[in-house]
Formats: sequence, C-alpha cells, structure tokens
Amino acid sequence: MDFKVVWSFEAIEDIESIAEYIARDSEFYARAVVTKILEVSRNIMDFPLVGRVVPEIGDEKIRERLIYSYRLVYRIEERTILIIAVIHGKRLLENISERFKE
Repeated sequence: MDFKVVWSFEAIEDIESIAEYIARDSEFYARAVVTKILEVSRNIMDFPLVGRVVPEIGDEKIRERLIYSYRLVYRIEERTILIIAVIHGKRLLENISERFKE
C-alpha cells in the first residue's frame, strides 16, 4: 500500500525549534540533524510499521522512530502517515497529548 507522509503544523514547528536550538552552537550539526529527521520521515512511507509503538500511548497506529536524541512520532492512517511531533527524548509526551487526538 502506498502511503503519503504529511507533516502537522506542530511537527514543522518542532523541526524549526530543534534547528534553531542546535544552530546556536553549530549550523553544521543543525543541518545534519534536520536532514536525518527528514530522511527518516521519507522512509516511513515505505515501512510504516518499522517504528515502535509509542510506549506511553500503546496504540498500534501511533509509532515513533528514534533519531539521535529525538523522537519522530507519527500516526498511521488509511493512506497517510501523519507526522505528529518531533520531540527530545526526555520531553514528556503528556505535554503534547492533545496532538494525538484524531
């Protein structure tokens, strides 16, 4: 089945914030991290089940891929993969729980 990857507005903001934060110390590493996140997001459309089920949620449709110290959280829908969030691994998901509602 062919999936289309769609980014939520909040996830785009997450990427921008990550890039800005890392760029304070290194533009090079900021680009490298964002590039890797985007690369992983493109691979999800071919292998959506490769990500693990988000342990705090326990829903088979909400999964994540770990990229460096970040969690790329996505929801598998009928023909779409919705990127919900890109957050630091130590950040609590309960702070962004409203994003997981369909």
